[in-house]
Amino acid sequence: MTEIHDHSACISTAMDRVERRCRAEGLQLTPVRRRVLEILLEEHRALGAYDILDRLRAEGMGSQPPVAYRALEFLMKHGFVHRIETLNAFVACTGGEIDDPHMPAFLICRTCRRVIETPAENGRGRLETAAEGAGFAIEHAVREAEGLCATCRAAS
Repeated sequence: MTEIHDHSACISTAMDRVERRCRAEGLQLTPVRRRVLEILLEEHRALGAYDILDRLRAEGMGSQPPVAYRALEFLMKHGFVHRIETLNAFVACTGGEIDDPHMPAFLICRTCRRVIETPAENGRGRLETAAEGAGFAIEHAVREAEGLCATCRAAS
């Protein structure tokens, strides 16, 4: 089954959601922050900070690492971008509404680096139960699985 995906509509919809939320909450979506998010939305795969910086540099938007890292920090803080620990890279949030806090899980293709965001289990899982039993308060959990996406599986 071939998936039909209107990439420009996908980017436009995501940017509209981010812009609405920024207006509603008084967040400043600077040109660099906007462009970093657009780059991640355009790629549909995980990119490292230096990959993003190379694109910004080529477009005349900055050449020093803090430019990319500050934009990514802002975008992560507000849930517009996720950090993929396994790859030390970043992806645009594609799970649900941007203004709805969620705990995603990530399926990472080891060949093409495509990252699929999917909802993690709702409610209390084993990790949460174990943490509670130990008197531990989880503040951040990484849920990532590595393998092959459907496209790469079909190609092999």
